[in-house]
Amino acid sequence: MKVFNDSIHGHIEVHPLLVKIIDTLEFQRLRNIKQLGAGYWVYPGASHNRFEHSIGVAYLAGCLIKSLQEKQAELKITDGDKLCVQIAGLCHDLGHGPFSHLFDIMFIPEIRGSGFQWKHEMASVEMFQHMVKTNELREDMIVYGLNPDEDLLFIEELIQGVNTCDTPWTARGRTEEKSFLYEIVANKRNGIDVDKWDYFARDCHHLGLTNSFDHQRLLKFARVCEVEVGEEKVRRPFICFRDKEADNVYDMFRTRYTLHRQAYQHKTVNIIEIMIKDALVKANDHLKISAAIDNMEHFSKLSDQILDQILFSTDDQLKDARMILEKIVRRRLPKFVGEARLMQDEISEKTLKENWTRALETQNIKSHVDFTVTVVHMDHGMKGKDPIDSFYFYSKRDPSTAFKIKKYQLSSFLPERFYERLIRVYYSGSDEKILEEALMCFEQWCKNMFGLQTEEEEH
Repeated sequence: MKVFNDSIHGHIEVHPLLVKIIDTLEFQRLRNIKQLGAGYWVYPGASHNRFEHSIGVAYLAGCLIKSLQEKQAELKITDGDKLCVQIAGLCHDLGHGPFSHLFDIMFIPEIRGSGFQWKHEMASVEMFQHMVKTNELREDMIVYGLNPDEDLLFIEELIQGVNTCDTPWTARGRTEEKSFLYEIVANKRNGIDVDKWDYFARDCHHLGLTNSFDHQRLLKFARVCEVEVGEEKVRRPFICFRDKEADNVYDMFRTRYTLHRQAYQHKTVNIIEIMIKDALVKANDHLKISAAIDNMEHFSKLSDQILDQILFSTDDQLKDARMILEKIVRRRLPKFVGEARLMQDEISEKTLKENWTRALETQNIKSHVDFTVTVVHMDHGMKGKDPIDSFYFYSKRDPSTAFKIKKYQLSSFLPERFYERLIRVYYSGSDEKILEEALMCFEQWCKNMFGLQTEEEEH
């Protein structure tokens, strides 16, 4: 075992096979992909990368599965199961592009079209396959007791994620009796997994924010119980938690919301991400950035360093992209006009942009192209649903029986809505008079547009 000194989890032991994976070019690439993308331009402490996060996820995956293994021998968790889950945790982010989610959520859809289906989870599986082949890791897997023909598929399914509520059982890596293993790294059933546990703790640490969620405590109260799923009432083993941990679970989702509100969707982070996306789009024809997703050998060489390649280039074909990045570096960012909470979910982003343009025309404000309108989404992890509705708990009196927590058993201070959309407007021009007019126009627009509420009006 090799020992890593992690800033969040302290000294952690790493299995030799995981070390083999870490010491590949494909995994080392994650050293150059910021965990919070453009967040580093706003929070100087947010310099951490996907590399250390992935090691942390592998560690926590091992901790959780070891805890279940020790408490419930009847689950028949093998050392091979544990190693596969840890490998999946280690490799779950191999498919992230430059600046993490900016690449697959903003850049790729603009280049390939909104209908083009490409997510970093899919790319993580492709990169994992490429890494295993390129580094001849099948032989190493055999040395450490794994069956590549069966376990490689299992690891890929763990990375991609399997909804353990689906009937009939579709996963092929493990049988239905071990469905709970699919809830450790990428939990499609309720979103609670070790990936989030690590990045909540790690991001809060580097951002300087308080993390009220205690993942170490929740881990100790995890237990597998059988739950009826589907119309056929099939009994399937799910990961459940002690009933007294319901508040701790809510703290997890509150932490998620706080991170989105104060960091991930910060108004300045928001506009810098748009600017980076625009720079990548303008550089794409020349550098063929988007084409890398079709070839993992090329994708393995793509990281945040693409910005330096553009910024320090003297190529005229990259001039427009370079000018955008120079504005970011020199902090010449578009001015923030305002933000409003959308009270009606059915208003589309396209409609909002059209309405804003009409509002500018009504006030005789020119330079429409100098305004950027964006809509951000924030929730507690389950869109508009109460996240606790998808959780099962057990009691001290009967630890083998799973049940859902009733509303009256929870705090009355919980939110009524678990989802919100915010519209934000920015002005990239330099005319202070137009900016002042736009500020007044935005206030009036929010009053006139049904369903819009400004932050100022709330207070």
